Amino acid sequence: MISVQKGHFMRILVLGATGRIGRMMQGAWVGADGVSALWQTRGDSAAAGWIGCDILHDPEGLKAACARVDVILTLAGVTPAPGVDLDQNSALALAVQRAAGGRPHLLASSAAVYGRARGLCRESDAVQPMAPYGIAKRAMEQAVLATGGPVTCLRIGNVAGADQILGRAGQGAALTLDRFADGRTPRRSYIGPATLARVLADLAIAAGQGRALPGILNVAAPGTVEMGALLDAAGHPWAARAAPPEAIAEVALDIGALSRFTRSGPASGTAAALVAEWRAYEQAARIPT
Repeated sequence: MISVQKGHFMRILVLGATGRIGRMMQGAWVGADGVSALWQTRGDSAAAGWIGCDILHDPEGLKAACARVDVILTLAGVTPAPGVDLDQNSALALAVQRAAGGRPHLLASSAAVYGRARGLCRESDAVQPMAPYGIAKRAMEQAVLATGGPVTCLRIGNVAGADQILGRAGQGAALTLDRFADGRTPRRSYIGPATLARVLADLAIAAGQGRALPGILNVAAPGTVEMGALLDAAGHPWAARAAPPEAIAEVALDIGALSRFTRSGPASGTAAALVAEWRAYEQAARIPT
């Protein structure tokens, strides 16, 4: 449950509400105690609880939307695809920061900024992202933190169902995973849709109530999970190949700072729990509203 008393709501503007994670938040937050969301889409929208606004090209509309809420959650961003401009992540974040008017801003970043880090990844660690996406997200963090406004960059781990493993499971073909010399498949910090929704709500409520959140915060369930274990729990076939030299065996996020604002059950990062949350979300998404 969301960590406020029933009947008390924190008003949150969710930018990028039609993306994969945004849709997960819709399923979890509609009718939930504790939060009242205003959902943003780039197109026109007359639906209750929705607002049409182009983040980059409608600064006045964005400013007006921000003025209606207590906290802004930016899930909008550019993900890797042929021909995309990943630098737009910085432009989007800065546009929101200008429009926020001093309101707390929770900005989705990525664990990709850690690159080939070894051991437990802490927010205070020096980072060296390897891939263009991680490089762009790190540049976004630096740009928005330099504004000096109230913003927290959320380095979110893999989200079950929005990742490249469970996100492709159920499509028929077997998947291929790297297998390292120790016999294990890649290990990552993960979080399920329901757990992520609760964590983001708790962070928004804390920020809206005036608690000082750090500028960077890792977001994940406890521990790491093998990608092979996820597919086994989902009953999806997979094959192994020898991991190439550039493959990253593990990205493990330290969530000690996160635990000051919200807590997840110790089993919430296990393969069984992650698959159960993913399946619950997929099932709910099929039910007509």
